[in-house]
Amino acid sequence: MDKISILGCGWLGLPLAEHLIKSGYKVNGSTRTIKDISVLDGKGISPYLLVLDPEIRGENIDGFFDSDILIINFPPERREDIVAYHELQAVSLIDSVKRSTIKKVVFVSSTSVYPDLNREVSEDEMSPPTKASGKALLKFETLLNSSSEFKTTILRFAGLIGYDRMPGRFLAGKKEVGNGEAPVNLIHRDDCIDIIHQVFEKDIWGETLNACSDIHPKRKDYYINAANKLGLAPPDFIESEKYSYKIINNDKLKRILNYSFKYPDPSNIDE
Repeated sequence: MDKISILGCGWLGLPLAEHLIKSGYKVNGSTRTIKDISVLDGKGISPYLLVLDPEIRGENIDGFFDSDILIINFPPERREDIVAYHELQAVSLIDSVKRSTIKKVVFVSSTSVYPDLNREVSEDEMSPPTKASGKALLKFETLLNSSSEFKTTILRFAGLIGYDRMPGRFLAGKKEVGNGEAPVNLIHRDDCIDIIHQVFEKDIWGETLNACSDIHPKRKDYYINAANKLGLAPPDFIESEKYSYKIINNDKLKRILNYSFKYPDPSNIDE
């Protein structure tokens, strides 16, 4: 089995590491906080304290990169220079990968790379991002794809839900909420973990894939239903004919991975 390094063992990365260990992989995992070292170690993950600020620094950096596959799983930091800063993080990280044994990379990106175009979008969409986070992620993607020393597959995840991320709490009780008619793009954490695993199980490299549930309920229907499931006051949406949206097309992912979603309809997930 390949050895896998996961840069960022948080809400998604930690259960991903546990899943991969159960599947027989050896896993290195990074954290930014000393207190989480013991948490990783207790779950059978080889723990490393690493920070990108924006240069990579930490303890035994070479040991973390002594691996076959790297999963990059950390979002752009919310700051005024988000795009420039995230690019510096990418450059530092890529330099370390080039000096290592790693030959394959999975990059956890986001559908925020797509602007609201009021239509369906697929991976070949050329319209530039409007959100700063989307601009930062797209630049990171470009830098990875331009590196010939390793192969990269990019996974653009929709909004992450499941377990303690309970969307019913997000808008509960709020008044005059907009964009109620817009379709939502969501994906359950269990699907994220399964999709990442299948990328290297099926040796799918050099691809960019949208990862989003099949069904796109209206925003108002979804959040009212989610609040009701938790017994919370539902949000009150403004009635308006104008709204902005995008619908994430997942056909390519389902075709290439031969993938069926565990949670194809986010409305059917129990809170």
